[in-house]
Amino acid sequence: MSQHLTLTASDGFALGAYRADPSGAPKGGIVVIQEIFGVNNHIRNVTDRFAREGYAAIAPALFDRQEKNFQSGYSPDEVTHARKFIANPDWDAMLRDTQAAIDAVKSAGPVAVVGFCMGGSVAFLAATRLSGLAAAVGYYGGAIAKFADEKPKVPVQLHFGAQDQSIPLSDVETIKAKRPEAEVFIYDEAGHAFHCDERASYHKPSADIAWGRTQDFLRRHLKK
Repeated sequence: MSQHLTLTASDGFALGAYRADPSGAPKGGIVVIQEIFGVNNHIRNVTDRFAREGYAAIAPALFDRQEKNFQSGYSPDEVTHARKFIANPDWDAMLRDTQAAIDAVKSAGPVAVVGFCMGGSVAFLAATRLSGLAAAVGYYGGAIAKFADEKPKVPVQLHFGAQDQSIPLSDVETIKAKRPEAEVFIYDEAGHAFHCDERASYHKPSADIAWGRTQDFLRRHLKK
């Protein structure tokens, strides 16, 4: 079962969200954090997929503070437009909205945050700054290296593509050195956004392995 709903952040801001619930009792909650393309078809599909895995999953619309209901495809023009939203990212505002999503699914049990691209960076920051989480997973978060001095309060798993033109492997090595407690995986044949099956960069073998590792990580850390 899926639905669109409204969340209220701690500063009173109302933002949209997409939620999908499992058919049976949930194993826990998952907050899915978007790429720069909004809560689009891909992110809704990922949210639905987590629900099929047995979790109450929710994807907050983190760009609602700039443009309500923004969502985008992946054409060159759409990519250029979407990048404008992160020219000067307000991480604190995105974290307030992420906290509202955590609070919305905490009744389902332990909660994890799983983010992609920009969302991967938000997921890492959520692990260091927010409350109510049991685990965090980040896929190719480009800003993680910049925040790697911050210590996560919960277990963290990170995924990167060795062929990623926007995240140098030196950044990944910095993260591994500063955050040795984190599980960090590098996929030799994958580039940026290798998990998104709607983009040319999709690399199914790496995406399948990463998804399996994510599910195993969640099973280990989201125990009621």
